[in-house]
Order: sequence, then structure tokens, then C-alpha cells
Amino acid sequence: MRTTSLVQLATLAALSSVSTAALACPDLAMVPGGVVVQVTDGDTVVLDDGRVVRMIGTQAPKLALGRDDFDTWPLAPEAKQALELLVLNKTVQLGFGGETIDRYDRQLAHVFVDTPEGPAWAQQAMVALGLARVYSFPDNRQCLDLLFAAEGRARLSGLGIWRDPYYSVRAAAAPGDVLTRAGHYELVEGRVLLAEQRGGRIYLNFGRFWKQDFTAVIEAPAVKLFTADGVDPLILDGALVRVRGWVDDRDGPRIEITHPEQLEVLAIQ
Repeated sequence: MRTTSLVQLATLAALSSVSTAALACPDLAMVPGGVVVQVTDGDTVVLDDGRVVRMIGTQAPKLALGRDDFDTWPLAPEAKQALELLVLNKTVQLGFGGETIDRYDRQLAHVFVDTPEGPAWAQQAMVALGLARVYSFPDNRQCLDLLFAAEGRARLSGLGIWRDPYYSVRAAAAPGDVLTRAGHYELVEGRVLLAEQRGGRIYLNFGRFWKQDFTAVIEAPAVKLFTADGVDPLILDGALVRVRGWVDDRDGPRIEITHPEQLEVLAIQ
């Protein structure tokens, strides 16, 4: 009971702190949502008209949901419980800032709970609780600065997932550790040894041995997005950066960068 009470108190506090978030993110196309009748996990809800909403911009710890070959991530039940406290049986509005439907026919939306103080942003509340990470896409990039700010505060405070080694920020200087997380979504931090362009790609190399050290690869379509934002990754030699994305194993551990928000510059040498 005590654990449940603490989750309830923290969730209600997070909800009240983001009650004006809709005003801070005005570039969304807002539409009526309906009543949330089911929470599938920490980032997916079902509305009373049958629509399934994937809460864009965040990734909560995942539940197995009946998959035999899938292990529930740490704190996934807590994330679901927190989202239930935030939105279940409540009227919500949906905010769209990019692609609206995914391949599973889910709505890709920001979810705002109707409260007496105004719309409260569910994504920001979950990130502020430390029960979701920022997780963006090249075709859905609205409002991410506010989510990054909430994530940074939660991480510095050691809230939720940020207390669990499963979600630790990995060190680019320890490529063997990063490689053990192949197939996982990770945050990797380190200094860029060399930024170079080969063909249409830009490679951010974090070590001298490119077949075993960590590398971030910016593919050609993403390079165009960086250029459109006025950002040149080739100036990042020596910069301390944080990269987020899915780790794969291609000549050592690497993350493919598909849009600028996957790359946070923490310090320039």
C-alpha cells in the first residue's frame, strides 16, 4: 500500500506540474480524443471509440503483453500504473505534430488530460516521473525540447528508470558494454574523436579502431535534416555528446541517427 501511495502522490504531482504544457507547445493540431478506457502499457492507451493511441515522443518500459520471447523491462508495471492514474477514465485531447497513424493503425499523438486547470500533458508527466524516455522519429519532432528538459531533471534526480542500471547512460569509451546492448534502445555518451563524411553519410567515431569502437552513423536523409536545421555534425571533433537510438552490431557497436534530436551536444572542446 505504501508503494502505491507513493506512486499516486508522485503521479498527481507530475500531472499538476504540466497543466499548462499545452500552451508551451502550440504547434500541434489539436482534436478531441474521448475517454481513455484502457491503458495497455506506459505509452499506449485505448479510447472509448476503439482508437489505440501510441503516445508519440516517449518510450516507457515495455511489458511482455503475452509475447513468449519477450522479457518485461524493469519498472514496466509501475509505468503502466502511473499512466492509469494519469489518464484512465478521463477525457483527453489529442495533439498531432507529424505522421498521425503508424503501421499498426495506432494514432500517433500527444495526449492531454482535461483538468480544471487546463490540459495536462501526459507525455511530459511520464517523463518527469522518470517512467519514460524521450523517443522521437524523423517524421514526428514537435515539442521535444520540453520533453528533453523533463527527462534531464528526472535523470539528475535519479527518478524511476534512472535508478535502474538497465537504463543507465552507456559510455562510448566502453564499446564492449555498449555491444552487449545490441537490439536495445540506449543512451550513449562520450567524446567524438573524429567526425568525417564518406559518400552521403557522416560518421561520428568515438575511438581509433572503427571496427570495434562505438560509432554513430548519420545517414544521407538525416544529413539533410541537420542541414535544414543549420547544424553541421562535421564540427563535432572533440565534442562531448549524447546519442540515443537502437544499438546494432556492424563493425562494432553503433547507432544510426535518423534525425537531429537523437544527438545532444553537451560540450564543445
